[in-house]
Amino acid sequence: MKRLVLAAFGAISLSACAQAPSGSAAQAPATVASAAKPAAAKPKPGTPDARAVEAVRQLNPQVEVERVGAAPLPGFREAIVAGQVVYVSDDGRYLFLPGSGGALFDVDAKKNLSEDAMAAMRKQLLQTIPASERIVFAPPNPKYTVTIFTDVECGYCRKLHSEIAEYNRQGIAVEYLAFPRMGIGSEDYKKMVAVWCATDRRKALTEAKNDRPPPARSCKTSVNMQYDIGQRVGLTGTPMILTREGVQVGGYVPPAALRETLDKLAAERTQTAAAGKPPGA
Repeated sequence: MKRLVLAAFGAISLSACAQAPSGSAAQAPATVASAAKPAAAKPKPGTPDARAVEAVRQLNPQVEVERVGAAPLPGFREAIVAGQVVYVSDDGRYLFLPGSGGALFDVDAKKNLSEDAMAAMRKQLLQTIPASERIVFAPPNPKYTVTIFTDVECGYCRKLHSEIAEYNRQGIAVEYLAFPRMGIGSEDYKKMVAVWCATDRRKALTEAKNDRPPPARSCKTSVNMQYDIGQRVGLTGTPMILTREGVQVGGYVPPAALRETLDKLAAERTQTAAAGKPPGA
């Protein structure tokens, strides 16, 4: 969980492909020279501003608070951090990051409270997709099972799939769901429908991710349903890796790192259960 918290600033994942094109990118003006960044004024100790700065540094000591001051939200301070606006409660306990899907952090516990709420909803939504509609790559006796929303065109999805045997060797079963990031009706979508219509979906998916998509065909699939659920679970890019509990653990995560993350989450759940606390407490 701490890894997820530290990723809060600069939250756009560099290990996922964007969900859909947003049109032509505006050309950035040429830069003659980098301007020197003035040092931010240090707030007076014991003030709400100082507590706001300390809260940010507790979550990620590597980022710099460029400005802090009054917020339009009563009881909060407004800070500019790594190019993002964040709001910190006057007591320094809670941090709200509107640019990350409205994430609310408990600074003391280093927990993403919004993620806890989303995880419960994701778990319920994923259960509505029949097992027969998932494309599964699994070892004989998996230790963990993850659900991954994937796309046949996304580079990180292809990289992840090229290592599928290693994920399995790490004891991780992968259940793929379709998320054609270019949208319903796109060429990308048609390729993914063809994969889900194939007699051997595992082979078709592998070949499609190596620029050998199956012939276009139409059949009754749940690709549209999977795409809809992907949007509802907060997907912003593919791949999106979710645990059985609905916790998001990445974009692309290397096999050994994913196993390490899953081990840590399992240990946290064991500790929580031993302490007699409900999940997410």
